[in-house]
Amino acid sequence: MRALVSVSNKENIVSFVKQLVELGIEVISTGGTKKVLEENGIEVIGISAVTGFPEILDGRVKTLHPMIHGGLLAMRDNEDHRQQLETYGITPIDLVVVNLYPFKETISKKDATFEDAIENIDIGGPTMLRSAAKNHRDVAVMVDPADYEGVLAELKEAGKVEEGTRRRLAAKVFRHTAAYDAMIANYLTEAVEETHPESLTLTFEKKQGLRYGENPHQKATFYQAPLVSDFSVASAEQMHGKELSYNNINDANTALQIVKEFTEPAVVAVKHMNPCGVGVGSSTVEAYSRAYEADPVSIFGGILAFNTEVDKETALLLHELFLEIIIAPSFSVGALEVLKKKKNIRLLTLDMSGKDSRDLQYSSVRGGLLVQDEDYAGIEQARLTIPTKREPTEKEWEDLKLAWKVVKHVKSNAIVLTKGNQTVGVGAGQMNRVGAAKIALEQAGEKAKGSALGSDAFFPMDDTIEAAAKAGVTAIIQPGGSIRDEDSIKKADEYGIAMVFTGIRHFKH
Repeated sequence: MRALVSVSNKENIVSFVKQLVELGIEVISTGGTKKVLEENGIEVIGISAVTGFPEILDGRVKTLHPMIHGGLLAMRDNEDHRQQLETYGITPIDLVVVNLYPFKETISKKDATFEDAIENIDIGGPTMLRSAAKNHRDVAVMVDPADYEGVLAELKEAGKVEEGTRRRLAAKVFRHTAAYDAMIANYLTEAVEETHPESLTLTFEKKQGLRYGENPHQKATFYQAPLVSDFSVASAEQMHGKELSYNNINDANTALQIVKEFTEPAVVAVKHMNPCGVGVGSSTVEAYSRAYEADPVSIFGGILAFNTEVDKETALLLHELFLEIIIAPSFSVGALEVLKKKKNIRLLTLDMSGKDSRDLQYSSVRGGLLVQDEDYAGIEQARLTIPTKREPTEKEWEDLKLAWKVVKHVKSNAIVLTKGNQTVGVGAGQMNRVGAAKIALEQAGEKAKGSALGSDAFFPMDDTIEAAAKAGVTAIIQPGGSIRDEDSIKKADEYGIAMVFTGIRHFKH
């Protein structure tokens, strides 16, 4: 038997190849891999000795040769193939161990240049892998050190790699090369600033298996993008608690997308992918207290996101609640001592110091995928106009800005009431806007008096204004743009409400 070994990831490669040699398998190797093996006393055949041709163009061309690919692609039970191998002096290759130039690792470096990326696009490696995987009936091919032990066991026991294993390894190879090419395609697509190309190549890496999906009868897995994303739960480090569930991950993602809106200390509580309480303050404990007071009922069993370190004073308050997850940039030693007393609570840390980058959002539909730009628009991008007779006061402006930040992240139809640096009412996911308003107003109760109201879309009629006014709302922020805007303006003027149009809609489905 003959094996070809050429790897950039040299994990366990010396031990693996030593055992191949002990089994009487002849080993061909290239470049850096050959050097490492020989330094460890393993006798290998250089690629040039097989091809009769030197490695050229700084190593760009070394394995692209009939002496290699003939040995990989020849079908052993094909008489014509066997005769051609004999005619040209080609020895079949039965085992291939190859992994590819570190393209992902290269482009992950902050100082990586475009030229660095291009030089780390592997050509010969994927070609050998594809050849071997295509001919997996006769060739066993490996890209992952995790497969070495199993292949060795079969070679030692049966003197060959079993057919089922070869087929499984071939499938893994094509996943590997497809993911590799997808990363290259995405990198080059971004480099030419193409945002919605004619074909979409995405790749994700398995982070963890999940116990189940949204419900216990649904199987689920958590995959993450190959490159680190800002404000991503996939990049968070879990410091304590049970494994994350499917619903935990969705809720934590929602909380992170909201808390990234704030530069001042802020806390976001989320249940079922909607915020149930948002608080802003001059300190962590003040921000948390406001988020809790916003809805002390719904926060039970919720997910909390902080954009500041969780200190012991805050942790003592958190300890009184049943919470699924707390995610923050860090936890003080004292906070960890308090919170770890609950063995199941999940404590996650995530660096939130970086500037958030714009991203695409993906939503699967049966048989397809919807892709859109992330809704990054804030008050800074709004085309603010004030159509009512009264303008907002300075205090109302602060409440309106908070309402506008939060309502963007609430499922439509969405209404958010804010007052004094906290949400006081959230109406989410209703089939009509006045229904969402009634839920938010009912939740707010007496706190609705003097509050500001944010709406993710325009009012099709003035009934929401009427309900808000009767509850004591004094200021409203909404996109405007309805053919019946004038009705809403008149109703607001009737009650002395200051209303702001943004010119931007925030539907969220």
